[in-house]
Amino acid sequence: MYFEIEKQAIDAISDALDKFEVDDTLENFQVEDEKNFRLEFPPNPDMGDLASTIAFSLAKKLRKAPNLIASEIVEKLEIPEIFEKVEAIGPYVNFFIDYSAFSKKLLEYVGKDYGQLPKADEKIILEHTSANPNGPLHIGHVRNSIFGDSLNRLLKVAGREVETQYYVNDMGRQIAIIVFGITELGLKIEDQEGDKIDHKIGRLYFKANQKLNEDESLVSHVDNLIERYEGGAEPELNKIFEEVVESCLLGIKETLHRININHDDFVWEGQFVRSGEVDDMIKYFDHEGFVSYGDVTYIDLTCFQIEKEFVLRRSDGTSLYSTRDLAYHRYKATQGDVVLDILGSDHKLAAQQINVIFKEILREIPPEVIFYEFITLPSGSMSTRKGVFVSVDELVDEAVKRAADEIKSRNPDLTDEEIKPMAEDIGVGAIRFFIAKLSPEKHLTFKWDEALSFERGCASIQYAHARACKLLKKSGKDISSLSVADDWVPDENEKDLIRTIAKFPQVIEDCANKKRIHNITQYCQDLAGAFNKFYKAEQVIGSDVEDTRLVLVDRAKTTLKNALDILGVPAPQKM
Repeated sequence: MYFEIEKQAIDAISDALDKFEVDDTLENFQVEDEKNFRLEFPPNPDMGDLASTIAFSLAKKLRKAPNLIASEIVEKLEIPEIFEKVEAIGPYVNFFIDYSAFSKKLLEYVGKDYGQLPKADEKIILEHTSANPNGPLHIGHVRNSIFGDSLNRLLKVAGREVETQYYVNDMGRQIAIIVFGITELGLKIEDQEGDKIDHKIGRLYFKANQKLNEDESLVSHVDNLIERYEGGAEPELNKIFEEVVESCLLGIKETLHRININHDDFVWEGQFVRSGEVDDMIKYFDHEGFVSYGDVTYIDLTCFQIEKEFVLRRSDGTSLYSTRDLAYHRYKATQGDVVLDILGSDHKLAAQQINVIFKEILREIPPEVIFYEFITLPSGSMSTRKGVFVSVDELVDEAVKRAADEIKSRNPDLTDEEIKPMAEDIGVGAIRFFIAKLSPEKHLTFKWDEALSFERGCASIQYAHARACKLLKKSGKDISSLSVADDWVPDENEKDLIRTIAKFPQVIEDCANKKRIHNITQYCQDLAGAFNKFYKAEQVIGSDVEDTRLVLVDRAKTTLKNALDILGVPAPQKM
C-alpha cells in the first residue's frame, strides 16, 4: 500500500519534470537517472506524509536554487487522488495524504503478513553466534546471537531467502583440552557442577585448563590429541571429541531456543579437513607461489599491506582455525549469492586477511562482514558463577526474576503460575530489545532499569500489544466480520496511528538494505506510542464509529506484533 502511493508521487514528479523547459545541455536528461530521486518521511506531520529531495539533485543541472525548483515542480504537478495537496516547503516537495480516502484502503490492506515484501532473487548465507562448544554461551556471545537472528528475520520479511549457519569448532584447542581432561585427568562431565550439560562441560574445561597452567609439560599431550583427532584414524578418540561437542551444542541450542533463536544448519569445521578441502586449498596456494615455509607454513600478506602473516599449518603439520575457516567460507560461497558474517570487533584482522586472500589470491567474492562491539554489565549488577563469566542462562534468569518481581508489585493478586509465562516473555523481550536497539558498531552496557522499564522499555511496547488484545476481546465482536465506515473521517489521533502503520513496509525495506535492525526498535516505540495516545484519547467501545475503531485497533495490533517478531520479541496477549 505504501509503495503504491509512493509510486504515484514519484510518477507525478516525473510527469512534472517532463514539462520543464531546459536548454540543450539537458536535452537527454531523464529524472530516472537521478539517484537522489527518492521519497522520505518528513520529521513531523505538519510537513506532510512524504517528501522528495529531487530539487537538490537538479539544482546544478537546472542552474537554479533548490527552493525555486521545488516550487516549479509543484506548479506543474498534477496531484494524484490519494493526496489532499502537494506543497513546496523550502527545497522539498511535500505530499499530504488525503486520509479520508487512504485510511479505509490501508486498513483493508493490512493482513496477518503485513510488512512482508515481495520475494527477491537473492539467497544469503548468514553465519552468527558460532561460539566454541567448550561451555555455555556467555554475555560476550549474546549480542552476536541476537543481532544475527534479528537480521535473519528482517531479511526474510524483506523477501530474501536466508539460511543461518553455526560454524562448529570441533578441532580447536579448547575441545582438545576437554578431551585431555576426560582421557588423562579422569574428569567426568556428569560429575561437574551445573544444571545444564554445557555448564558442566565449561567447568570441566576450566579444571583441565587450570591443570595445564600448573604443569606446562602437559601442553604437549593436548597438542598430540589435536594431531591425532585431525588425522581421524582413531574411531574411539573421534567418538570422544564428537560426543563432547554434540553434548555442549545441546546445551547451547537450549539456551538459544529460550531466547527465540534457531539455526538452519550446524557446520562442523572438521569436515573440511576430512574431505581434503583444506589440503587442496593449501596446495593451490603453494602452486600459485604464495606459500612461505619456516617454523610454520604461512602466506606473507605484506605485499597487500597486512603486516600479520596468515598461518596455514603449525610446525607439526596440523591446520589452524583460520585455515579451516577459509575453506568453510569457500564452501558457503557455493551455497548462496551472498555470504554474511556477524563478528566481534576483535576479529577485524582475521576478516581483513580473508578478504584479501579471496580477492587477490583466489579471485573470488569475499564475504560481507558486520562487526559488533562488546556488551558489558554495569559493575556489581550480577554475581558471576565462580567468578568466571556471566552466562546467557544466568542473564535470562535474572531478567525473568526481575520481571516477575515487577509484575507481582503491580498485580499482587496474580498467582505465581499466572506470572511465570508473562515474566518469561517480558524478560526475554527486554534482553533482545535492549541489545537490538543500538547500532552494532557502538559499545553497549546492559542496564537493567532501562531494559525492564514498564514505562520506557520493551515491556511498555509489549503492554501496548496486550492492551489492544484486551480491548478487542472486551468488544465481544468477530473482528474479521467488521468493516470500516465509508463516511469515516479520521481525527488527528487516528491519522497519527494510521500514518505510523503505513510506514512499516518502508521501514523494513530501508533497514534490510542497510542490514541494520536498530531502526525497527525505534519503529516499535513509535507505533506503541501512537497507539497509546489513540487509546487514551479516543473512546472505542460504545463510540459512533465503534466498528471502524476496532478495525484500527486490530490493524495496529497486527503491525506491532509483526514488528516485534522481526526482533524475536514475544507479543503477549495478556500482561
